[in-house]
Amino acid sequence: MSLRLQLLQVARLSPRLLGDSTDLVRDFLRRQIAPEGGGCDRAGRPDLYYTIFMLAGMQALDVPPPVEHVEAYLRTFADGKNLDFVHLSALARCWASIGLARIPDGLDRALLDRIEQFRKPDGGYDGDRNASHGTAYGAFVALGAYEDMGKTPPKLLKLIQALKRLESDDGAWSNVAGAKTGALNATAGAVILIQHLGFPVNQTVGDWVLAQAHPQGGFLAVPGAPLPDLLSTATALHALAAMDRRLPSAIHERCLDFLDSLWTAEGGFHGHWADEHVDAEYTFYGLLALGHLSL
Repeated sequence: MSLRLQLLQVARLSPRLLGDSTDLVRDFLRRQIAPEGGGCDRAGRPDLYYTIFMLAGMQALDVPPPVEHVEAYLRTFADGKNLDFVHLSALARCWASIGLARIPDGLDRALLDRIEQFRKPDGGYDGDRNASHGTAYGAFVALGAYEDMGKTPPKLLKLIQALKRLESDDGAWSNVAGAKTGALNATAGAVILIQHLGFPVNQTVGDWVLAQAHPQGGFLAVPGAPLPDLLSTATALHALAAMDRRLPSAIHERCLDFLDSLWTAEGGFHGHWADEHVDAEYTFYGLLALGHLSL
């Protein structure tokens, strides 16, 4: 099962906790469709990156996406030659979301060839063309695109080795080699990728992830961060599930309270307590986190 389908499988469980509010989220996601056919960014403009989350949220909640409308939008990007790494991957993943039967002949290979141009000498991936090494985020982005195109990146062992070099001194992962302290999203990404590809992960990293739980709910992006955030919370829960680590009941309850504090009657989720906006990206992370908390 691909990384995208694993995320969807969990997010589909979110109505267990959303209950009657599920329809509010469905309506919110429908409102994220721009006239051009893409998902709206925070300024209301269509953006491939946000289109991923709009489509994923709709699929998780059984909302039929406007496939023909989205397809017309995707076709405007042709083979993605003017896109950066993240949006190039987003284009591939959006095509997979509406069905690869619709993708123009040869476009799948062309997109992956362009993504491979972001491969680094250490075997990893990163959006910075001048970077000498890959990052955990880059690996997650690239592998997601490859899998959605029904392919596997070449030289997978080198990709794993590149992730190994990103281990931090405290037993987690960073997006920078030689870091003393890990970062939660890099750690979660590395754990999920390594296990997904069939390689073992030291289970003590689960203790590090749990140590990032905030006393008032949610998880911190880095040790000592002032506020928890929804992205870190969703990725922490997903990584812990990949390691078969159960949340202590107290952390579980505080995470539910944290999710509730980010919920808005508009049907979306804020990214953190100081965030004034709601969007499709954080709303999907909210669905993912709720899915895990429903188990």
